[in-house]
Amino acid sequence: MVDQYSINSAYFNKIRNIFHQGLLYPWPCRIVRIALAALFIYGGVIKLLAPKAFAATISAYDLAPEVLLPLLAVGLPLIETIAGLALLLDRPWGLHLITVQLALFVFVLGYGIFGDLDVDCGCFGADELDKRAALRAAFYRDMILIGVVAPYLYLSRRVRELVESREEKRLQIS
Repeated sequence: MVDQYSINSAYFNKIRNIFHQGLLYPWPCRIVRIALAALFIYGGVIKLLAPKAFAATISAYDLAPEVLLPLLAVGLPLIETIAGLALLLDRPWGLHLITVQLALFVFVLGYGIFGDLDVDCGCFGADELDKRAALRAAFYRDMILIGVVAPYLYLSRRVRELVESREEKRLQIS
C-alpha cells in the first residue's frame, strides 16, 4: 500500500533533484549571468550615448540636486556598464554591484509609482509613450531580477564552491 507521504516524498525528491541540477550545472547559471550582464551593459551604454536625456529623466524624479545631475547622468550608466562587464567576466563583485544597483532602481521606481509621477523609467534611454505603465513594468521586472535572478546567481555560485571544496577534500584524502 502506498501512502500519501511516500508519494509526496517521491514528488519532492524529483523537484529537489531538478533544483540541485539547476544549481550544480554551470550552463543554466552562465546563461542567466550572461543575459543579466547583457541587460546591464546595454542599458548603461544606451544612457552613456545620451547623457543629457538621462539627466532630464533623473531630474524628473526630483531626487537629486540639479548640481549633481551631470555627474549622475554619466556616473550611474558607467557603473552599470562596468558592473555588467564584471558579471560577464564572472567577477563576484560585479554581481554585488548589480544587486546594489537593482535595489536602488527598485527604490527609485517605487518612489515614482507611489508618488504617481508621470516619468519615464530611464532604464534604456528611450522615452515610453505610456510612462506610468512603463514605470510599473520596470518596477516588476527589477523586483523579479532582485528577488529571483540575483539570489539564483548567488546560490549557484555558493553551491558550486561547496561542491568544488568537497571534491578537493576528497582528492586530498585519496
